[in-house]
Amino acid sequence: MVARRTRAGWTVATAASLAVAVPVAIGNGALASPLDTPDDSSPNDISPTSELSTNDLPAHAITGYWHNFDNGSTVLRLSDVPSEYDIVAVAFADEVAHPPGAVEFNLDSDLTDQLGYTDDDFKDDIAALQANGQKVIISVGGEVGNVIIDTQQKGLNFAASILDLIDEYGFDGVDIDLEHGIHAGPLETGMRAIADQVGDSLIYTMAPQTIDMQNTQSQYFQLALNTQDILTIVNMQYYNSGTMLGCDNQVYAQGSVDFLTSLACIQLEAGLDASQVGLGVPATPNAAGGGYVPANVVTDALDCLAKGENCGAFTPSQTYPDIRGAMTWSVNWDATNGYQFANTVGSHLDGFP
Repeated sequence: MVARRTRAGWTVATAASLAVAVPVAIGNGALASPLDTPDDSSPNDISPTSELSTNDLPAHAITGYWHNFDNGSTVLRLSDVPSEYDIVAVAFADEVAHPPGAVEFNLDSDLTDQLGYTDDDFKDDIAALQANGQKVIISVGGEVGNVIIDTQQKGLNFAASILDLIDEYGFDGVDIDLEHGIHAGPLETGMRAIADQVGDSLIYTMAPQTIDMQNTQSQYFQLALNTQDILTIVNMQYYNSGTMLGCDNQVYAQGSVDFLTSLACIQLEAGLDASQVGLGVPATPNAAGGGYVPANVVTDALDCLAKGENCGAFTPSQTYPDIRGAMTWSVNWDATNGYQFANTVGSHLDGFP
């Protein structure tokens, strides 16, 4: 069985970077804060910093989402996930009515029926992947999922519920995949509360849509920059998008190497560290409504950003050898294609310094 992590009696300490009073436990896993008002601003308008959190992820990594549902791709146990996936994001946690902002996780009943998969099996599989050097995180959101975190109190409720899931399942962290709008300030409060308890080992990723990362005034971009010191990777979704502006102010269409490189350039030039930028793409044409590129296009884009090689019409003004890697939706869709994404991109990244 999985050895549980414990945080009995924890409290979220006041940090210099948080303009909130020390929250205290108030029952139902919630934390109390006097700042319970809608607020899109950062708790302390934290500027980007080079003091990044540390963990034992490889320098270049692949992230893949694992389906906690059956959508006609392939149903998998976590133990079926190939080792090429350095981070496995479990999709998804669900919003609960009380306390507001909190989430929970339950194995999908159809999945458990088809696979004979139990909670204990799932927890054991998390531990086995971790023993193999992989990270397993819980993802929040998705296309149809939504969690409204628009006050500081909801941010703290969110944090408490994520920490409960980390205790229960042994997750290494959390992925923010909210696709219906976010509030940067309250989410920052929540993420800093989580990081304060988990420490530098926390894996904290996000998967904004392309429109969310066009400029630094967007809420997602503000969240990324204001939590840069604890942020692991931004795996923007370069799909289901249409055309977007690149960092050169030119229009690029999804489904091309230029779309990947020119939009990644926005994040890199705006202050994210190259190690915090990943390219999120569908594993197969059926995995998204648009924006699919073959795995070799992903490797070309990574070469272009890291080494200035294999670029299309767009070439970045500088190279970013520390570019983190790529993400795919999803492991399950990749399985329908013989794990072509994981095998191709993974082996390519293995050749990066």
